[in-house]
Amino acid sequence: MSEPLPVPVPERIAHRHIEVFRALMLAGTATGAASMLFTSQPTVSRELARLEQLLGYALFDRSQGRLRPNARALQLWDEVQRSWAGLDRVVERALELGRPHQASLHVLCLPALSHALLPRALALLHAGHGPVSVSVATQEAPLLQEWMAAQRYDLGLSELADAPPGTRSLPLPALDEVAVLPAGHPLAQHSVLGAEDFAGESFISLARDDPYRQQIDAVFARARVERQMRLETHSAVAVCAMVQQGLGVAVVNPLTARACAGPQLVVRPLAFSIPFQVHMLLPLHRPAVPEVDWLVAALLQSVQA
Repeated sequence: MSEPLPVPVPERIAHRHIEVFRALMLAGTATGAASMLFTSQPTVSRELARLEQLLGYALFDRSQGRLRPNARALQLWDEVQRSWAGLDRVVERALELGRPHQASLHVLCLPALSHALLPRALALLHAGHGPVSVSVATQEAPLLQEWMAAQRYDLGLSELADAPPGTRSLPLPALDEVAVLPAGHPLAQHSVLGAEDFAGESFISLARDDPYRQQIDAVFARARVERQMRLETHSAVAVCAMVQQGLGVAVVNPLTARACAGPQLVVRPLAFSIPFQVHMLLPLHRPAVPEVDWLVAALLQSVQA
């Protein structure tokens, strides 16, 4: 038994036909349209004839070598212009996505990290990949974890190791807490400070519910060292600002200390270890962009420095 002959598929109007029609409307002649399309005049004429055959009606009146669009062509032209504008936007958007300076990252972090860690990392990011558009929002826990779980940001920076639902956590290298002292303070002459060196000193502390405050207090309690506890605040940046004004000494995270160090504030390592670690939170259900990987690498480089 012979196989049945394939049923011929009717030819459809193709994008090329519309492209030829658009070029003819813009140029007014087949020669001009051919120049726009980088093809020959006979090819344009042949494509136009085929388009009109598929439509079943003429689009142009031929007069003295020019093509004059008829009423149907003008109505079709309105639709082509609207559609072509949309296609142009699609093409432009596709090109923008390939340009680093057009990329946009949305970062959520603790307020202190927007001052201490992120600026240096962004400088490294721009130095390595050119300017990248970045929007930075700050929030404390637990709202920070909630917003990351809602997939609202490309990257989050938190001090909590537990990843919120819908995210994964990548730890940055741990660093030890450090002492910050007013310039000219007697303790600044020491290269390393032990717990006993803080005995009787005016001490600027983090708030009582801060987990690092609790670790710092535990170290001094074990060493039986009494400090003068007159000032406390939730912000490590505020702690450093008070130290700069000579109001006391303090123990803070090394990133904030590095950002605030200068003529009025000196930083010294501690003989005891209180590890400080930042965790990067990455959403699992948000479209990934390569710029996130660039920022992750810059954050790692910033901390390792």
